[in-house]
Amino acid sequence: MDVTDGGKIRVFLLDDHEVVRRGLKDMLQDEPDFQVVGEGATAAEALARVPALRPQVAVLDVRLADGDGVNVCRELRSNLPELNCLMLTSFADEEALFDAIMAGASGYLLKQTLGADLVAAVRTVAGGESLLDPRLAAKVMTKLRAADEKKDPLAQLTTQEHKVLDLIGEGLT
Repeated sequence: MDVTDGGKIRVFLLDDHEVVRRGLKDMLQDEPDFQVVGEGATAAEALARVPALRPQVAVLDVRLADGDGVNVCRELRSNLPELNCLMLTSFADEEALFDAIMAGASGYLLKQTLGADLVAAVRTVAGGESLLDPRLAAKVMTKLRAADEKKDPLAQLTTQEHKVLDLIGEGLT
């Protein structure tokens, strides 16, 4: 896939709010290394336009009027595995975050992020790296640790409980 046009990172924008799309487009087009090649307001528009436009990065709103950006990401990535998807949302929803990661998203940001950080995030995912909004990183780590503890019920025991269990294992009461 030709991912650049004259050295520029090709970007597609999906958000059901026109004012958000315009703001993102203006912000990215102000950068010399970006070209917004298309935009859409619905999942259907994104699924129809992205394959023909061949962007390097798709910035996808998580919640849409006709579906969600996570499913758009999943479907686009199944047909265009080289596409990097950056999820953008107003909601710090853990379930959507994990669904997006499993759908193949390269990044996940809250819309409350600063413009310069969003621009940097698009560059990061365009370069093939992953990115997670710092405000969500702690939630991810907590959930991963909890999942790991669920795998091994003994990991939840305190040091004293381990000693008691060892003594029971030796036949003591």
